[in-house]
Amino acid sequence: MALAELYTQYNRVWIPDNEEVWQSAEITKNYKAGDHILHLQLEDGKELNYPVDPSSLPPLRNPDILVGENDLTALSYLHEPAVLHNLKVRFVESRLIYTYSGIILVAMNPYKQLPIYGDAIIHAYSGQNMGDMDPHIFAVAEEAYKQMARNNKNQSVIVSGESGAGKTVSARYAMRYFATVSRSSSNAQVEEKVLASNPITEAVGNAKTTRNDNSSRFGKYTEISFDKSYQIIGANMRTYLLEKSRVVFQSENERNYHIFYQLCASAQRPEFKHLKLGSAEEFNYTNMGGNTVIEGVNDRDNMMETQKTFTMLGLKEDFQMDIFRILAAILHLGNVQIAAVGDERSSVSLDDKHLNIFCELLDLESDKMAQWLCHRKIITSSETVIKPMTKLQALNARDALAKKLYSHLFDFIVERINKALRFTRKQHTFIGVLDIYGFETFDVNSFEQFCINYANEKLQQQFNLHVFKLEQEEYMKENIPWTLIDFYDNQPVIDLIEAKMGILELLDEECLLPQGTDENWLQKLYNNFINKNPLFEKPRMSNSSFTIQHFADKVEYKSEGFLEKNRDTVYEVLIDILKNSKFQLCANFFQDSSVPIALFNSSIKVKAAKTVVKPPNKHFRTTVGNKFRSSLYLLMETLNATTPHYVRCIKPNDQKLAFEFDSKRIVQQLRACGVLETIRISSQSYPSRWTYIEFYSRYSILMSQHELSLNDKKQICKIVLQRLIQDPTQYQFGRTKIFFRAGQVAYLEKLRSDKLRQACIMIQKNIRGWLQRKKFLRIRQAAVTIQQYFRGQRTVRHAITATALKEAWAAIIIQKHCRGYLVRRLCQLIRVAALTIQAFTRGFLARRRYRKMLEEHKAVILQKYARAWLARRRFQNIRRFVLNIQLSYRVQRLQKKLEDQNKENHTLLERLTTLASSHANDVETIQKLQLDLEKLATQKKISEEKEKKRKDDFHQKTSALEVRNLELQEQKEKLEKDLQEKTKEMKDKMDDLTKQLFTDVQKEERQRIILEKNFHNQKQNYENEIESLKAEIKYLKGENDKLQHQIRESLQIQNGLKIEVEELTRQAKTVPELQKEIELIQTQKMDVEKQLQHQKREMRGKMSEIVRQLHESYDFEDVRSRLSPEDLEHLNEDGELWFAYEGLKKATRVLESHFQAQKENYESEIEGLNSKVEHLSHEISHLQNLFRKENDKSDSIRLQLARLTSENVMIPDLKQQISELHKQKLDLENRLQEETVKNEDKMEKTTDQLHHNLKEGTPRRVFKVQNEIYTKEKEKLILAAQEFQQTSDHVEMQRERENETRSKIWQDVTYLTMENTPVKCPCRPHLKNTLEYCSTERKMKQKLFRI
Repeated sequence: MALAELYTQYNRVWIPDNEEVWQSAEITKNYKAGDHILHLQLEDGKELNYPVDPSSLPPLRNPDILVGENDLTALSYLHEPAVLHNLKVRFVESRLIYTYSGIILVAMNPYKQLPIYGDAIIHAYSGQNMGDMDPHIFAVAEEAYKQMARNNKNQSVIVSGESGAGKTVSARYAMRYFATVSRSSSNAQVEEKVLASNPITEAVGNAKTTRNDNSSRFGKYTEISFDKSYQIIGANMRTYLLEKSRVVFQSENERNYHIFYQLCASAQRPEFKHLKLGSAEEFNYTNMGGNTVIEGVNDRDNMMETQKTFTMLGLKEDFQMDIFRILAAILHLGNVQIAAVGDERSSVSLDDKHLNIFCELLDLESDKMAQWLCHRKIITSSETVIKPMTKLQALNARDALAKKLYSHLFDFIVERINKALRFTRKQHTFIGVLDIYGFETFDVNSFEQFCINYANEKLQQQFNLHVFKLEQEEYMKENIPWTLIDFYDNQPVIDLIEAKMGILELLDEECLLPQGTDENWLQKLYNNFINKNPLFEKPRMSNSSFTIQHFADKVEYKSEGFLEKNRDTVYEVLIDILKNSKFQLCANFFQDSSVPIALFNSSIKVKAAKTVVKPPNKHFRTTVGNKFRSSLYLLMETLNATTPHYVRCIKPNDQKLAFEFDSKRIVQQLRACGVLETIRISSQSYPSRWTYIEFYSRYSILMSQHELSLNDKKQICKIVLQRLIQDPTQYQFGRTKIFFRAGQVAYLEKLRSDKLRQACIMIQKNIRGWLQRKKFLRIRQAAVTIQQYFRGQRTVRHAITATALKEAWAAIIIQKHCRGYLVRRLCQLIRVAALTIQAFTRGFLARRRYRKMLEEHKAVILQKYARAWLARRRFQNIRRFVLNIQLSYRVQRLQKKLEDQNKENHTLLERLTTLASSHANDVETIQKLQLDLEKLATQKKISEEKEKKRKDDFHQKTSALEVRNLELQEQKEKLEKDLQEKTKEMKDKMDDLTKQLFTDVQKEERQRIILEKNFHNQKQNYENEIESLKAEIKYLKGENDKLQHQIRESLQIQNGLKIEVEELTRQAKTVPELQKEIELIQTQKMDVEKQLQHQKREMRGKMSEIVRQLHESYDFEDVRSRLSPEDLEHLNEDGELWFAYEGLKKATRVLESHFQAQKENYESEIEGLNSKVEHLSHEISHLQNLFRKENDKSDSIRLQLARLTSENVMIPDLKQQISELHKQKLDLENRLQEETVKNEDKMEKTTDQLHHNLKEGTPRRVFKVQNEIYTKEKEKLILAAQEFQQTSDHVEMQRERENETRSKIWQDVTYLTMENTPVKCPCRPHLKNTLEYCSTERKMKQKLFRI
């Protein structure tokens, strides 16, 4: 579409303004092509007829949705007022200082500390893409770091802007970001050293100007080196064009370099006494601007910070003092007084205080310095002439010497910083941070501004080429046809400055001439370029200036001082004096053989993107302009070999006010820094770019239903655009984005706003119509109401009589009493129903709380017993093992003693006889145990037969119950059918029986209350029985405690037996007295020994079997794992632990193996019984499922059967309950029959009267409602009866469960009493404890298994 079609009503345009540069206005009338007037309305409401040229209409304003965008290139209309307005909205309203402009980050100086540079912000931007988060200097730094790591390519961050725009701070934050995200693990702290170089360079290279309190007066390129793991290993710094003239001259309200004021502020410190300094007001070089203090800055503290950073970089105090000596000498040199002697001579007094201090600090001869400050030596081919100088020439020579000293000192400090940051590891990649001055134009522009603007021309050329390249890559990536874009090329300006016979070459040529002057050089410029080069002009009102048309603006340069600043010469005699100085650092500055300071020390070779023109004459390299041009060539080579990232710093106002926006100053800087040029390049192609998803979500309102029904959103976007924008050249479809020409997004926004405006109008129309209709209906209703009352009043006047009033009054009274009666009855019914519901719900909640409390209490008891049993078992196992080992060891010792006594005395015949008798007793006890086992086996068979009989009885009873259940179901169905038939009959006959029914309901309610009382009484009885069961359980627990007490007494008896054994051992000591009797019995001993050998053979066979069984049943590794290494060492002190254990097997496990076999038999029997119980439980669950499928209609009976099947003892009680329920049902049926008979009799008596009353009385609806209420109450009563039955069944089941638990507890008690009888071994009395521990462990396991 044509651009003129966008100038319609409600759209806004920008018109020039003298104060705000651009002013917004709204179009009040559609513009027609060819008109010369545009009807506008300003923001203050003023109407304006703005004259326009049809060929160049005023720029359109972007829609509100695009205002405040993060990226200026996302604006639909890309022009100067749109960029200015977007920056203003973000800076003033949103307080956002960063904005993208394509690849440029525009940074506004807020003149205020903002909390957006902490470590948390750094970590938030780390790893993020550049467009994912808000614009920030950290986002640019992260993009550079990420591209370096991803592509293994060197990067550059170019920070530019005029003085006071915040370049130094931005570069500092970028370097801090690199140091934070790439922190190395070494102890060298390289990152801190890199950051520590900033305060030093700011102290010696920054100064206060009228525009900035910390203005960098030199350009700096810091190259941060990284290794293969992308961690900082070092850095290198290059400087450009230090403003040396500031050392000897400062304008009003400006200062010299910060380091001088820091020295003067610290003059009273002891280490600086020898420098003989005073306050800054005492020195000519520091007081020239008239203001030596910066508000909010403490120079003394800054001096201490500078010294700390020197120390951090490894520069010792001696080195620092040498630097401070030279700086103090420069200050004293500026105070040297030069007196005029006539017109052509000057002199310096030898008694000059500052001259002597200067010579003392630098170890110079004061008389020579005084002489050659006022004289110069001219050497010709034939003679040497000493020529005196005027006062002005002598002052210039003094100032030139001071500048030379400071220049060498600055280069030396930079060299030492680079040496401190030098790295030993191999450099992999680097990121360069360029902090360089921006385009400058002042009222008086000299040689420094010329060099600065020349550098910015080179940077702008590189920037334009890079932007053009990125634009081309974007189109190629999206497969958009590429067309050449015309952009501004500043190569003619660069050629005017640096080409052959250009400005710099003519300046160097004039500097070579002894009589060369600024006027002669300027005349050469006029002759070579006026009317020949359109970029060079001569001012009309000046003959000492020239004007160059730079890419940003025209700049007028004063030619005065160009030659002197370009030469930067000091007389040879003064240099010779300084060469002969005894102060080594000062002498090294001026040595001919000294190695020049390297500007760049990178291990990576950079290759220029384009060929560099080399200077044609070698002599030109000695001038400042030639040096600057060479360093600029090297800088451009580096930037062309890296991937650049641009940061343009903008100064919002000259008053340094926080968040104040000066449109004129900002537009001037935007033009100078290339932001508008970037936007102009973007606007010539396709500046607006939307992804398909964004376009679909934004402009879906413009799509038809047919288009929205398609699935492919990309195809939908193409169809919609082809329909809305007829000219296909106004947009292009890429792979992921849609590219629009300038103004097309605004046109789509206009269509969208028109569509929304139409929708709003339609909504307003419908709402207003609805409101009017509502108002009309309300008025009409009011009129009808008035008419009704008026007509009623009129009819009342005509129709009111005494009889009519009486009849009406009587009718009202009858209605009142009737309605009151009905409402009272209804209220009573509702109250009764509410009380019933409350009673049942409260009972249900109480039962549920009781059940929950009971379950929790049982669980706690089970946990208590289980944990106690586990603890006891662990303790008993450990104690049993320890006791076994102790017993085995003691038995072994006793055996050894007995053997020794047998060998020595042979007096143990009596002991052997006793052993034989004990062996016989053991055999008898074993036989008794075998008899007991046989008795137990017979009892087991009898119990199995009883269990089979019980199972058969159970199956018979369940089958009988099933039959009975079927009969009850049939009876129930019959009863339900009879009830349905009778209720249908009653519904037809109950129209006139409301009074009788209410009396019946009251009677039934009374019966229900009686039933509830009975239920509560039964419940109390059940609770009393439960309490009695609990008392019985407590009694059983007491008996259990008594049994445990008996066990303890048996333990005491065992201890007594142990004491008797000890007494026997004591009596054994009296054996020697019986030697005589032993000799008589030796003959008997031989016979006994033969019998013993035979018995030993038999016992060894038995013991082998016992040992094999013991190995199979006992886990020795578990015992070893329980014993610590210290315990094992303690047990193995005598080295006979296994010997003791073998003795234990031979002496103590005879009866234990027998008991183990008995235990295994018992456990197998218990497992068999458990399997049978599980089988029975499975059969019961199967029967329950069958009963559930067959008894869906009778819930209460099904629950009873399920519980009865789970507890087979409940069958007789269940039959009684079923019979009682059947009786209750029969009683209910009889009552219903009696009531129906009574009601039929009453119906026959009152039918005639009711028919007569129905013709004149109340309607039948009341009786129907009451009949329904009656039926509902009847159903509620039936449900209440069922719930009552369920609760009674549940209580019975709880009772049965308590009985079963009581019986089980009795069984456990009898079993424990039977097994707790200790088995005494006459030959092994010490085995008693072991057997009892095993028996108690087995009992606890069995009891827990049953639980």
